[in-house]
Amino acid sequence: MAGERQRLDKWLFFTRLQKSRSIAQKAIEQGLVRVNAVRVSQSSAQVKPGDVITLSLDRQDRIVKVLASGTRRGPYEEARLLYEDLTPPQDPENRPTLYEIATRERGAGRPTKKERREIDALTPYPDEN
Repeated sequence: MAGERQRLDKWLFFTRLQKSRSIAQKAIEQGLVRVNAVRVSQSSAQVKPGDVITLSLDRQDRIVKVLASGTRRGPYEEARLLYEDLTPPQDPENRPTLYEIATRERGAGRPTKKERREIDALTPYPDEN
């Protein structure tokens, strides 16, 4: 099966680039996957050895070259043989620190206890008669 075509969602799942096939399908439908620099919107798109796949993940973009089709979702060592990683190394100076990743803008997310008290003070309560 080394020279055959395979569905893109199955290939992403077999190579462990996506955790599940349904997550791979959603990423493809959202336009986060490109095959040979062309955006793919159908998970049934076929990939073959020699194709270059660009995958936009949460923290980085991965560029991989298809080396073979997969037959099952095996261990990482087996999955690693299905592709060649062409992703350029990140520049450590431009990489966000863990603090920058963990912090959020003021006002985003759940209100603090102090903010909840301030909101409650503004909210009129009906009489408890």
